[in-house]
Amino acid sequence: MDDGNDKQRTTVTIFGQPYTIVGDEPPEHVMQVAEHLNQKMREFKEHNPYLDTTRLAVLTALNITDDYIKLKQSVETDGRNEREEER
Repeated sequence: MDDGNDKQRTTVTIFGQPYTIVGDEPPEHVMQVAEHLNQKMREFKEHNPYLDTTRLAVLTALNITDDYIKLKQSVETDGRNEREEER
């Protein structure tokens, strides 16, 4: 019986460590997200070679979250501007 809770299992490598991600997203999406994270971590490591992995991960998470919030605010602002133009 299919209860709709079939989760995808995708193994990715992030900064040299394998992780098995379980979720609803297609493996291609999970791999794209992991590759983006891996790329960002490598960029930060290149500019901050003495950071340990934990600090590197936190710095990367802060940067990606900052990008996400700015993008979300931009989309919300654009949506408000479009609604105002329709009036």
